[in-house]
Amino acid sequence: MLKAIQSFTEYQEAYQKSIDTPELFWDEVAATFHWKKKWTNTLLWNFSEPKIEWFGGGTLNITENCLDRHQTTRKDQTAILWEPNDPKDAVRRVSYGELFTMVQQFANVLLSLGVKKGDRVCIYMPMVPEAAVAMLACARVGAIHSVVFAGFSSQSLADRITDAECKVLLTADSMTRGEKKIDLKGIADAAMAASPTIESCVVYQHKGTDILMQEGRDYYWHHLMEKANASHTAVEMESEDPLFILYTSGSTGKPKGVLHTIAGYMVYAAYTFKNVFQYQDGDVFCCTADIGWVTGHSYIVYGPLLNGATTLMFEGIPSWPDAGRFWSVIEKHKVNIFYTAPTAIRSLEVFGTEPFVGKDLSSLKVLGSVGEPINEEAWHWYHENAGKGRCPIVDTWWQTETGGIMISPLANITPLKPAFATLPLPGVQLAIMDEKGTEIHGNGVEGNLCIKFPWPGMSRTIYGDHERFHQTYFSAYANHYFTGDGCKRDEDGYIRITGRVDDVINVSGHRIGTGEVEDAINEHGYVVESAVVGYPHDIKGQGIWAFVICDREHHSYEELCNEAKAHVTKVIGPFARPDRIQVVKALPKTRSGKIMRRILRKIAEGDTSNLGDTSTLIDPTVVDAIKAGADMIR
Repeated sequence: MLKAIQSFTEYQEAYQKSIDTPELFWDEVAATFHWKKKWTNTLLWNFSEPKIEWFGGGTLNITENCLDRHQTTRKDQTAILWEPNDPKDAVRRVSYGELFTMVQQFANVLLSLGVKKGDRVCIYMPMVPEAAVAMLACARVGAIHSVVFAGFSSQSLADRITDAECKVLLTADSMTRGEKKIDLKGIADAAMAASPTIESCVVYQHKGTDILMQEGRDYYWHHLMEKANASHTAVEMESEDPLFILYTSGSTGKPKGVLHTIAGYMVYAAYTFKNVFQYQDGDVFCCTADIGWVTGHSYIVYGPLLNGATTLMFEGIPSWPDAGRFWSVIEKHKVNIFYTAPTAIRSLEVFGTEPFVGKDLSSLKVLGSVGEPINEEAWHWYHENAGKGRCPIVDTWWQTETGGIMISPLANITPLKPAFATLPLPGVQLAIMDEKGTEIHGNGVEGNLCIKFPWPGMSRTIYGDHERFHQTYFSAYANHYFTGDGCKRDEDGYIRITGRVDDVINVSGHRIGTGEVEDAINEHGYVVESAVVGYPHDIKGQGIWAFVICDREHHSYEELCNEAKAHVTKVIGPFARPDRIQVVKALPKTRSGKIMRRILRKIAEGDTSNLGDTSTLIDPTVVDAIKAGADMIR
């Protein structure tokens, strides 16, 4: 099993070794896992195509490292601890032995449905242990799982199913998030009607809801499991075979299917989990993300299970049935490590400290933050109230594309600085670049965050569109991966993420492409064109501000806003709903027709003292009109 770094000096030594001899460094990490056949080439790469291969020639199955190898020592240990949405419902504890059996059975279910190595399987499920079973069973038979967050609309689900050409859809009858009921099977039915590739749909009965089942296509999870053999030999996979596709927003309307491969992702997810959180045997680890996002993949399922950890899966929301739910969960399950999003922290701040009264949080050792940069005020509130001033906060920066945490303190090892992601993890070679493509060296500098050397967990391509992968991440700076984020490096060499520099908005930790939202708004009958930007939001980090041009006078501005917001919710999901909609006569465009979003961004932020050069605009006077309109709705 992996050993964690023990001191800051050891971190510095490990980091230097990972830079000087990266192949040797990752060879030693990879050697702690079970391989069917050892690799012959640690790394082959170039960032110009780009092409990246880790542990070439090796064969393995990731589920043998998550499950099989734990059976002699951890069979009775809890692998997944499930906390339901309603605290009055029963908690579930799934041991490593039980999880192993369930995964083998469901692997045989997938085989019975004709799923083969390389086939794509879409998972659209609630936060239940069966969702993890589904992911692991796919990996065991060599299928590629594509998990879609169960808050996406039927259209968004259909788009993702169609893009990946998924053969099977795994879903549930329904789910409840807080008091909100969600008809998952109904949404799935609508998506399948628009997706020609689905052959079979397996439905997990979660809430016992009456649903429509189409004969010959739809099957109940429990019926198939009852008939399935409880023994399955894991399929031998190549290191660079795909493990999963996960869709993330791009600046254009079409989401990107980020593809991760098996061996590199496994090594990196396990290594970062162990070291960032300083996980110790017996700890209870709780990550509040959804498995529909990469955080759930890496730090609810794969990272913890690869380390033989107990991972807590939480179905609910932080504010229901009251604002003390997180703290109740921590007390109830004696959680040692708690990993959540700044949005959740800020949303709970408004309730003050009353929800903490009477809660025993003494089990906590480490707090974590993920999804977006955490502001200093929220950092201190979290540290003082949840951590009682004694728990380090690991403020983690990473992306869907990176597979795992890239910049973060190591708990109780790295000296902390509020709102700073601090230092890169071993193996992560950062470069801060200026607009001309030159690396900015030294401390006390600011620029665009890039990475100049491959790491095992990095994405290999965008599914079905390698050219888009190249253009999105490797075209801005030659031989560098461009993260899309800006950053500062202070006098101590610590990194602070300053936010997106491209047309992607980070709302409550969810990356939303401006193009996706604009496409949805533009479908409204009165809207001719729209432009969407992010602006500072007290709770969500960034809110969505939409500037829209209408082709005629709408009978009611309020109705237009409500209709446009409702349509975005229908097309994408409620998390993408615009916070503010401003009707404008025209948008600031250059003579080539490009919308100057930086001007709109500054207006939305309320920072209009210096809008920069507007001489390239077709009509510079539209800017004053937009500024005046923004002041009226702010």
